Amino acid sequence: MAADTETRWTAALAEARPVPFWLDDPHKPAARLALTRREECDLLVVGGGYSGLWTALLAKERDPGRDVVLVEAKETGWAASGRNGGFCAATLTHGIDNGLSRWPGEVATLERLGARNLDAIESTVARYGIDCDFERTGEIDVATEPYQVAEQRRGHAELRRRGLGTGLELLDAEQVRREVDSPTFLGGVWDRDGVAMLHPARLAWGLRRACIARGVRLYEHTPVLRLTRRGAGLDAPTPYGAVRARQAALGTNAFPSLLRRVRPYTVPVYDYALMTEPLDAARRAAIGWERRQGLSDTANRFHYFRLTSDDRILWGGYDAVYPYGGHIRAEYENRPATYARLAQHFFRCFPSLEGVRFSHAWGGAIDTCSRFSPFFGTAHGGRVAYAAGYTGLGVGATRFGAEVMLDFLAGERTERTVLTMVRSKPLPFPPEPFAWAGIALTKWSLARADSHQGRRNLWLRTMDRLGLGFDS
Repeated sequence: MAADTETRWTAALAEARPVPFWLDDPHKPAARLALTRREECDLLVVGGGYSGLWTALLAKERDPGRDVVLVEAKETGWAASGRNGGFCAATLTHGIDNGLSRWPGEVATLERLGARNLDAIESTVARYGIDCDFERTGEIDVATEPYQVAEQRRGHAELRRRGLGTGLELLDAEQVRREVDSPTFLGGVWDRDGVAMLHPARLAWGLRRACIARGVRLYEHTPVLRLTRRGAGLDAPTPYGAVRARQAALGTNAFPSLLRRVRPYTVPVYDYALMTEPLDAARRAAIGWERRQGLSDTANRFHYFRLTSDDRILWGGYDAVYPYGGHIRAEYENRPATYARLAQHFFRCFPSLEGVRFSHAWGGAIDTCSRFSPFFGTAHGGRVAYAAGYTGLGVGATRFGAEVMLDFLAGERTERTVLTMVRSKPLPFPPEPFAWAGIALTKWSLARADSHQGRRNLWLRTMDRLGLGFDS
């Protein structure tokens, strides 16, 4: 019987294309030409994902006369910005609980700035006519074990006591199953306004179009080989040309930073997702989901899932794979063993969808840091700014990071730059083999906690005290 069940899971994957669903889109724009000459500019932006695109666009909005060049090693949005789940969250701290544990004195400010940042993203999408299926549906964190229900109740009460989380609604099993019907759901917390769903690649392509319309000179297939300070400016050679810039902003995230001293602060962790075929009317009705919220469960090894505009279900998460040495390679982007595990978990959550097939299966690297939330800094005498470490929640927070980088480059003291979160750094990861061993032990401990009523062992408690973490 177990073998028959496993055959059904794998059969559902038989026709899945091993490419990101979002990038497998007829609306994908043609690639821009590579840089083949020497350019000069006021601001060089390195990286054509959300981080770089927001920085370039906001730089032109702040000062339309600023000469901005953006270079991307491959194509705009091809990496994490085109592979994520499309959850655009207001949180800047990877959730309010993480913010409270690290910056309790300024978490209210961080929550307010995060909400303002999400409002600004929604406004930008409307102002530039970016067709990215933006839906401000919110997100439900669902409990699938009794101990998780108790944790949610305690956490919700604590936030209320502190005057925080006023937009969070506690749901019992009946209430959450009225929203989305799964026999595994025992309760939930609904953030009604703090999360939007969107098509992540189309957001990147829309920002790209807005940048070009604003006068940003954008080059693709143009990796920067190194960044050096020379005189009053910076030199950035590329394979076929070079850029001479007064300032630079780095948005390379999971990829090795052009600043060697920044590299120990991040490691790439591979995350994976499946996409179903569109659901027919009967299957759609079987699960409800009329308000189209994003969902995630509250285990340490968690799943995230949501509907697309054509009623497919994206189902991702659970496995978080760190490759020894922290290398980023195309071969890590597909992992059949993880796809089979995700398919099994999908049908356990939604048994009424038996027979649904998956159309796409893919993976990608997340820039993970030890405090879960982004960090920022400058180099080369303030001529270079960087932001990194978004740890899977960069769809929204990268816009805030772009604002911080531009504040730094302007030498401005702002509400953002005085934050302890912005002025501090996470603990760096140790060199190999210690990084791999520590991450492996942490993953094992998190899995063990999930199977032992959430109880954290000595290793996890020690990591908590040190301010270290690891998650998908």
